[in-house]
Amino acid sequence: MSSTTVWISPETKKRLKGMKRHPRETYEEVIVRLIDSSEDAESLSDEAIRGIEESLEDIKAGRLVTLDEARAELRAAWRTKSD
Repeated sequence: MSSTTVWISPETKKRLKGMKRHPRETYEEVIVRLIDSSEDAESLSDEAIRGIEESLEDIKAGRLVTLDEARAELRAAWRTKSD
């Protein structure tokens, strides 16, 4: 395996050292773990992206309800079903 020197600030090195799970964990292992945890394991589907875009359009258009309004609607629906 080849190696490369990477220059980092003393503060960054201190932060990386603080992220070690055990004293003998290498900086390489810490960095790989951080990279692995930051990668999205599953990308969004086209359907999910469309849903998000539609939601953003609703927000921009002011088509929103407050939490209290949503609760009231749900309570009214539940009362109607149980009657």
